[in-house]
Amino acid sequence: MNLHQFRFVHEAARRNLNLTETAKALHTSQPGISKAIMELEEELGVDIFVRHGKRLKRITEPGLEVLKSVDVILRELGNLKRIGDEYAMQDAGTLSIATTHTQARYVLPEPVAALRKKYPKVAVSLHQGTPEQVARMVLDEVADIGLATESLSEFPELVTLPCYEWQHVVVMPASHPLVQAPRLTLELLAAEPLISYHPSFTGRKRIDQAFAQRGLTPNVVLEAIDADVIKTYTRLGLGVGLVAEMAVKDDPTMGQPGSELVWRPVGHLFGPNLARLAFKRGAYLRQFVLAFAELISDRLTRQLILQAMQAPPGQSAPGTGDYGL
Repeated sequence: MNLHQFRFVHEAARRNLNLTETAKALHTSQPGISKAIMELEEELGVDIFVRHGKRLKRITEPGLEVLKSVDVILRELGNLKRIGDEYAMQDAGTLSIATTHTQARYVLPEPVAALRKKYPKVAVSLHQGTPEQVARMVLDEVADIGLATESLSEFPELVTLPCYEWQHVVVMPASHPLVQAPRLTLELLAAEPLISYHPSFTGRKRIDQAFAQRGLTPNVVLEAIDADVIKTYTRLGLGVGLVAEMAVKDDPTMGQPGSELVWRPVGHLFGPNLARLAFKRGAYLRQFVLAFAELISDRLTRQLILQAMQAPPGQSAPGTGDYGL
């Protein structure tokens, strides 16, 4: 048995048993992968895959157990490399962060700047995507850490920690009639053309659920993944914008005398949202990764994160609850 065989089996399972895609991903030949997998099966004395001709059709029952062990071996191999890097370069390396546009644009700049000040030899690599893509990047070890609101807690292979709470706000032109409304309601918003996030981003699910529970159908005329885009189209008069509060609180062009746009909080309509940090379960976290997590949220400490990483799947470490949400 060797690591090449383990990697081939692992990647074949990840690529839905498509050996052509597996070979491309690993920069090798399809016949070489097939031969290595068969040699591993012969040495183990069990079939890992059911075949139809040269194609892999499904994973066998013993194959599922083999893959579990292979995953552990490859994860620990990655940990060994990180431990080596940690002690060879105590305060250097690359911090890879997977996150959504909203987090990258409005939440992460200050923590990233603070980390670079504390660890000047650490480079930062930002990967942006949907919340599900964020989760996948952490699982695939493309990223050390993930930050998003949706989806992360749905992956048992991830350790997710509540990071901070936020609410939605309504953005509208300063001359809009809703500015004078004493209290915004779902009925008032349902009567307006709305500009909001794509359903996969930034708490949009909560918005849709709130309208549905009231029996209302919102008139969403434009969807985007970028709050700046939503604000731009709101300025042009296409509708009323619904964005995350992070996108407006520090915007000097909003809410000031003479500003084109104003904003109003609507947490009472859509409820609070919870952003989460995610790590791959069982991963070795370098010191600057832990330091960065502490910079994002004062609710997180190294001790709490390490306790959570050691807790069994489905069980939270003390102090990592969802703050009543």
